Amino acid sequence: MPANKRDPDPPGLSQVQFLTVAEVATMMRVSKMTVYRLVHSGELPAVRVGKSFRVPEKAVHDYLQNAYFDAG
Repeated sequence: MPANKRDPDPPGLSQVQFLTVAEVATMMRVSKMTVYRLVHSGELPAVRVGKSFRVPEKAVHDYLQNAYFDAG
């Protein structure tokens, strides 16, 4: 293996797709305030970047997956 060739980065933060609060709200069809409440309560994990939050896309999908319940 040539000395200048790097191994690909292991799966980690470089593979994570982050969404803004507005994008999450649009995806979930709720208000931004609802997303902020979910983030502040800890139900939806997020990373703080400056004064704003970024939510991992997988966290949104996981939240929605776990939110399903059988109403019938």
